Amino acid sequence: MKTKSFLTASDVRKIIDASEKFAAGNDWHVTISVVDDGGQLLGLLRMDGAAPLSATISPGKAHAAALGRCESGVFEERVNGGRTAFLSVPLPTMLEGGVPIIVDGHVIGAVGVSGVKSTQDVEICKAGIAALGIA
Repeated sequence: MKTKSFLTASDVRKIIDASEKFAAGNDWHVTISVVDDGGQLLGLLRMDGAAPLSATISPGKAHAAALGRCESGVFEERVNGGRTAFLSVPLPTMLEGGVPIIVDGHVIGAVGVSGVKSTQDVEICKAGIAALGIA
């Protein structure tokens, strides 16, 4: 039998707090979502000034990263590269801005951010994940 790491409520708060601090430091107004390894929402923060639509997009990015076991931007690249049939995959949001949380080679959850440029969304995700102190 194997043991499995998982995100605690404290971990979710750390991720959201660090992500929010990073975004606020850049004057970015975003929504930050954290999901478990099955893509189920564990936490969401829509910062003051973030567009209402970002609260729908952000958890979808996290969901795609958790279930796909890769950054959600991979799916966007596939579609943009001509693999339009990939649009039929049942993921809610296949846009860059979702990053998996990996511990000991296993995805234990993901962070999704929406509200600024997609590369900036990824920066915010990674800042949040870094707060966990995992490599």
